[in-house]
Amino acid sequence: MNRLRVLCPEGDDLADRVLAVLTAEAGVVHVVRLRGAAVDPAGDVVEADVAREAVDDVLEQLRALGCARRGGMVLETLDTVVSEAAERAEEAAPGEGVDAVVWDELLARTGQGARLSVTFVIMLTIACLLGAIGVVTNSPVTVVGAMVLGPEFGPLAALAVAAVRRDGPLARSAALALGAGFAIALVVTALAGVGADAVDLVPEDTLTDLSGVEFVYQVGPFSLVVALLAGVAGMVALVAGESSGVLVGVFISVTTVPAAGFAAVAAVLGEWSRAAGSLAQLVVNVVGIVVAGIVVLTVVRATRHDRSRRKVVPDRPPIEGAGG
Repeated sequence: MNRLRVLCPEGDDLADRVLAVLTAEAGVVHVVRLRGAAVDPAGDVVEADVAREAVDDVLEQLRALGCARRGGMVLETLDTVVSEAAERAEEAAPGEGVDAVVWDELLARTGQGARLSVTFVIMLTIACLLGAIGVVTNSPVTVVGAMVLGPEFGPLAALAVAAVRRDGPLARSAALALGAGFAIALVVTALAGVGADAVDLVPEDTLTDLSGVEFVYQVGPFSLVVALLAGVAGMVALVAGESSGVLVGVFISVTTVPAAGFAAVAAVLGEWSRAAGSLAQLVVNVVGIVVAGIVVLTVVRATRHDRSRRKVVPDRPPIEGAGG
């Protein structure tokens, strides 16, 4: 369940219309109206608990009423709700909550990760440096550490969301974060490689035995398959709001950051074919993740519209708009 709070400015019947929308929805319970509780903007506050699978429809209707423009809407996740009415609402709402996509929530998550920030660049650079060290030392453990640390899935997911939503600003922000972030990380990693090579920290035979990290620069059909599967898993995790554990597995599956780090090291050592292979691996993973994300979101959107047409409103007693 999700808790929805709507600020309704005084001076018109917005609060009444919000109540009408909420009480008509199958997946909404515990509707409360707090008269005069809002200070800025002054007016009423309407609260309700909404089944996750009904949230997107409710927000869409409230946005059409002008709630986002004139007042404001706040959505938060409820970990535990002990209520038979809430259980009935979840059963009556179309579909399953774990399969539902809340576009505003998804846009908020991916939007934050799609920005070119100092934190993003630092984390991506450190991950690339770790990947480069893993290559130099032929250490798969260090390479996996670089995979986990890399923050690149945020902009990749944002590109998929932007493509499905046809959101140009989000797409440009995500593309800038990826392009500039990887460019800076590659330059810093290459400079670090030059410095390490100058003080003889990089042996001449560094790239002769790479049995433990060959997957970083060797592009094959399974590279695309892994990227597609990882993209599906990552996007499903974001849609379901269960991103922590699943996304770690996604990060370990794809070789975007290690491929970038390897490319920088190989270029410094004059191994241009391997540098090109690493960059190709990077591109394959990026494209595969974004394409998989687009497919997942397209399917989710289509099934959501299908469920909406089959929506059933349960019998319930009328809810008075008084309180507080």
